[in-house]
Amino acid sequence: MFDLLRKLCTIHSPSGDEKDISTFVLTYINQHQSSWKYQPQLFYGDEFQDCIIAVFGKPRTAVFAHLDNIGYTVRYGNELVKIGGPRSVSGYTLVGKDSKGDVECELETDEEGILSYKYNREIDRGTNLSFKMNFREDDHYIQSCYLDNRLGVAVALTLCETLKDGIIVFSCREEHGGGSVPFLAKFIYENYKVKNTIICDITWITHGVVHGKGVALSMRDSGLPRRAYIYKLKEILEKHNIPFQLEVESSGGSDGNELQRQPYPFDWCFVGAPEDFVHTPDEKVHKDDVASMLNAYRVLMENL
Repeated sequence: MFDLLRKLCTIHSPSGDEKDISTFVLTYINQHQSSWKYQPQLFYGDEFQDCIIAVFGKPRTAVFAHLDNIGYTVRYGNELVKIGGPRSVSGYTLVGKDSKGDVECELETDEEGILSYKYNREIDRGTNLSFKMNFREDDHYIQSCYLDNRLGVAVALTLCETLKDGIIVFSCREEHGGGSVPFLAKFIYENYKVKNTIICDITWITHGVVHGKGVALSMRDSGLPRRAYIYKLKEILEKHNIPFQLEVESSGGSDGNELQRQPYPFDWCFVGAPEDFVHTPDEKVHKDDVASMLNAYRVLMENL
């Protein structure tokens, strides 16, 4: 799975600009699904924008994994505007492409937090820029930009290899306020009456959630999922001896927040590996937590 993750991390996909990663995921599915235990029905195209839905068998639960990452947009002159909430430190290398070719520039921020780029020419207005990837792996950790949420995408694609019944949703624009979940949720509920959902995303290392102790099962963040549903997931993980950590936060959010706002009776819970150095080029995740995350999704999809 880590080879797949490395490839996913190379793809430029800031919110609203997910065409390339959507094409990669769709191509990956088409190339590999013949070797999967069960084959899905795929939904994509103009009606779904850059999102993809894979439906397996008789689904009871849907997994949401967002395709986009944070980044920057070139404004006027050398000004930059954030996409989502990147941590901005002078010296970070940003990459992208405009009408004149590939771009590799340096991020600059002044004492007032004004963002700009340093480059040998003016970059086209409206160009989106992402952190340059530097993928690192050792015996215990993986580290790269955009593990949030390329790791969630890699877990979801790996889950597809053995999934019998379920829906895998690859959503867009999560990092910058969402926007794709309402029409995806409408499609899923009205066509399949599925109301169980799990958010396959990456969360934070905190004083209560640490490296190497298992996937985080989030009891709340800025959204407030239904407690009975959380306990149901918790009991399944405990029964199958999957290591996990309970997370309680007052901020942050995910596709689950949008699901909570829809006029359908969705239950949702965030289940994801914790990472350090969030929204920087150096996001860091423990391999044991990745294994716990994948195993958690396998047993949850079988037992919900």
